[in-house]
Amino acid sequence: MAMPEEKKTKLPDCFGDLETVFPMEKNGLRNSPIACRACVFKTECLREAMKGGDGLKVRGEAVDRAYTSGTMTFFERWSKKKALHRMQNQKRPPGNKD
Repeated sequence: MAMPEEKKTKLPDCFGDLETVFPMEKNGLRNSPIACRACVFKTECLREAMKGGDGLKVRGEAVDRAYTSGTMTFFERWSKKKALHRMQNQKRPPGNKD
């Protein structure tokens, strides 16, 4: 879904910054700050933040929590982690082994 042109030019500075719009809290879970909940760009912003490599990190955190809580088996965790690792490697430029 594309944003109208007038919305694109007035994006806040924090737009798409995962650590600002979906930070890790003291309890180890991520939550949107109250200021972000009132923002008209919240949905597009969070989607944009989750597109990057940090979004894959968040998905990996969710897989680890599910495995730790017992709602996911070892093989499910292994499969999901492997898929996330492959997606992360696809986003990396060729020759970059970070």
